[in-house]
Amino acid sequence: MPTGTPISTARSPAPEKDAAPASTPAAMAWRLDIAVQTPAHAALGDLLSYASAAPLAPGTLVRVPLGRREVLGVVWNDPSSLEGAEPDMALKPVGAALDALAPLGEAWRDLVAFAARYYQRSIGEIALAALPPQLRDLSTTQLARRLKRKTTTGPVAETAEAANLIALSPEQTAALARIEAETGTFLLVGSTGSGKTEVYLRCVADLLAGDAGAQALVMVPEINLTPQLEVRFKARFGDDAVVSLHSGMTNPQRLASWLAAHSGAARIVLGTRMAVFASMPGLKLIVVDEEHDPSYKQQEGARYSARDLAVWRGQREGAKVILGSATPSLESWHQSRPAEGEDPGGRYVRLAMPSRIGAGELPAVRLVDMNLQPPKTVLSGALLDAIGQRIARGEQSMVFLNRRGYAPVLACADCGWKSECPHCSAYRVFHKIDRTLRCHHCSFTERVPRACPSCGNPDIAPVGRGTERLEEHLAELFAGVTRPGGSAVPEPVRIARIDADSTKKQGALESQLAAVHSGEVDVLVGTQMIAKGHDFRRITLVAAVNPDGALFSSDFRAPERLFSLLMQSAGRAGRDAAYLAAQGATAEMWIQTHHAQHPLFAALRKHDYAAFARQQLEERAAAGMPPFAFQALLRADARTQEAAQAFLNAASAAADALEGADRVVRYPAVPLAIQRVANVERAQMLIESPSRTALQRLLAAWQPLLHALRRTPEGKGVIRWLVDVDPHSI
Repeated sequence: MPTGTPISTARSPAPEKDAAPASTPAAMAWRLDIAVQTPAHAALGDLLSYASAAPLAPGTLVRVPLGRREVLGVVWNDPSSLEGAEPDMALKPVGAALDALAPLGEAWRDLVAFAARYYQRSIGEIALAALPPQLRDLSTTQLARRLKRKTTTGPVAETAEAANLIALSPEQTAALARIEAETGTFLLVGSTGSGKTEVYLRCVADLLAGDAGAQALVMVPEINLTPQLEVRFKARFGDDAVVSLHSGMTNPQRLASWLAAHSGAARIVLGTRMAVFASMPGLKLIVVDEEHDPSYKQQEGARYSARDLAVWRGQREGAKVILGSATPSLESWHQSRPAEGEDPGGRYVRLAMPSRIGAGELPAVRLVDMNLQPPKTVLSGALLDAIGQRIARGEQSMVFLNRRGYAPVLACADCGWKSECPHCSAYRVFHKIDRTLRCHHCSFTERVPRACPSCGNPDIAPVGRGTERLEEHLAELFAGVTRPGGSAVPEPVRIARIDADSTKKQGALESQLAAVHSGEVDVLVGTQMIAKGHDFRRITLVAAVNPDGALFSSDFRAPERLFSLLMQSAGRAGRDAAYLAAQGATAEMWIQTHHAQHPLFAALRKHDYAAFARQQLEERAAAGMPPFAFQALLRADARTQEAAQAFLNAASAAADALEGADRVVRYPAVPLAIQRVANVERAQMLIESPSRTALQRLLAAWQPLLHALRRTPEGKGVIRWLVDVDPHSI
């Protein structure tokens, strides 16, 4: 348990009418410190104490009373005897112990304790959120029945694909050799199409072949990338060796996968960020694919970074960690820098795979200066001609626009009315397909009005453009074009859209991706869902329609995210060198921009991530920003903006008395960019220090003051507060 972690002794102030009576030391001989799911702002402490008739091993799952409920808990420490305890120390008794399940290991508990301490949450909140939800509802009998279904650990059988492995490139061979020979954390910087996944597969195969009890954890940033990776791993290692863990699974599926990992029956676990907390007693290898992706940072509840926890877990358990990306996060790139002069270098080993597999080349990047185009041009004539040429040859094109819906706003030209959300400080997005105005923040939805609600003007029109409108526009432009082929009846061009709206139904994403892979789609329109991780073999042209918004954002990480997104998008083109050669085609990335001279685009044209990273790191070093400083956000949600900011400013004043406060800068409280969501006002305060230790000490010492502040006049009207350590967006 972390040093200085408070333990709340769960004495019963008075037995409730429906609650079980508190037990006494005479009846129960052991005290157990148990982690239960209590949020950090509840001020209950990390662990609650209960009485038990028998000592239970740390890591044992138990059911315990909490208020009027019975909840699942985890025994956290070695039990202590209650003999000689004070007579008034009445502890509630532990309920049933789920002792048919092997206790959660010490390494897992250390991971949870570290995450709770570092991200300023309670141990129980992290621990219970990491367990499958269905586990909380099973009785001991039901759990025992489920455990009988599990398979036993055995050697991984070699499949047909494993017996016919493709030849490795020299770069892949060199990377594998270093991973085999060295220990620690590796940053695999491989261009899109360089064969990073094959390196992962070989590393896992070597591990499992050499150790009959070893397990591997492979993480991807988003659920939609899990199925295709699962297909490849199961083809290589067989169905029984691989399980998945992500929030898109049903509760029974998650429980089955978790139990297989916990027992060691599953040798390979594939998952999203939640999988970093999977109980894997034989863990020896962790792979974090697309490690730069912001999706690895949890944005609700305990705001942990799964990538950073994977690195910590690898160090704690002696497992190798591979961080893979074509565009690494600047933090990882900085941590993998080579030693130079007095600089000892970073903690990671950098491995480079700059070449694509086979004779494939990265797509040529073409910039279209939209300042030279006629006003209101959506797609330039040159780009439309290039897409038309691809359609005529039977190739595929991808048009990327990171904004879903038909239009960002509906507006009246007469009175200036706009489709504002009544509950949020944001506009509702116009979705033409179902004629609704939908808020993407609070989900408030209404039918589109027949006329302006303010002045009655029937001529209200969409402003701006989303993927739905872009799809419609492309269909109009290519309405008279037919697909090539031998069909007796000419077929129109097929345009598909993949975004969060078009993939809501179960199985929709899989069927749409299958249509793209089979060649049924000529032009694919979508958001960032299609821009990364997918292996489209027939796409030879990728176009980014409106990427300029992030160039001048107030968020210092916006250029890094934009460069990664555009470079990842470009990587969807020309992935199959043999197909390109057969078509006599070249792969291209088109970018329409009003700022063609921006240095970001200059680096992108050369696919020069190193130059972009160098320029960004120089700017951040000069400004004292991460990775050269460490940040946290203190956020407050309240009924009014004034109440939220008053709480934050009072918290800042209270922190002045804390030891080491002079080493941490606290900026004034400000509203969030979207300051009101679902009628709740939101404000934040940035906390920054050149020392991670100084920042962590202040945050830990600040917690009691924040709890106390909630009970003062300054805390009146505050609904909740939270600390976000290492925030990804400010």
